[in-house]
Amino acid sequence: MELLKALQKRRSVRKFTEEIVSKEDIDILMHAAMSGPSACNARPWEFYVIESETTLQNLHKATKYTNMNAPLAIVVCGNLSRALPAPLTDFWVQDCSAATENILLAATDIGLGAVWCGIYPNDKAVANVKIALGLPEEHIPLNIILVGHPDQFPEPRDQYDEKRVHIV
Repeated sequence: MELLKALQKRRSVRKFTEEIVSKEDIDILMHAAMSGPSACNARPWEFYVIESETTLQNLHKATKYTNMNAPLAIVVCGNLSRALPAPLTDFWVQDCSAATENILLAATDIGLGAVWCGIYPNDKAVANVKIALGLPEEHIPLNIILVGHPDQFPEPRDQYDEKRVHIV
């Protein structure tokens, strides 16, 4: 698929079939994630790929908006031990967000559906996800990406709004 077509085709998918996501597809998603840009090439990310039904259920309980029956979840975390020193520490959010978008686009490209469910900076959600996964203190969950074979197919769309473009 061409990139511009994937950009417009990528939509949040919240209904999935029961078919599992293959190891090959997971590998494609992880390669895409780590192909993202990173400030000073710090790469302060960690990816928790969740296939276990029990752990997926624990994640559903940990947050308010992730109760969708996807066969796979990817929890994108910032690793503060790899983050840039202050005052640049919070660039991990941008780095992990770029990795997240790459996962979403790669999922679209290979025919999977996905939805980005934000966690950080909601302190309660962060704490609940850390407990559900037993994360080390320095791993901060930015989001949960639910992934699977889509059971719904939202129409592609172009959300371009010329009024929001300011050429200086």
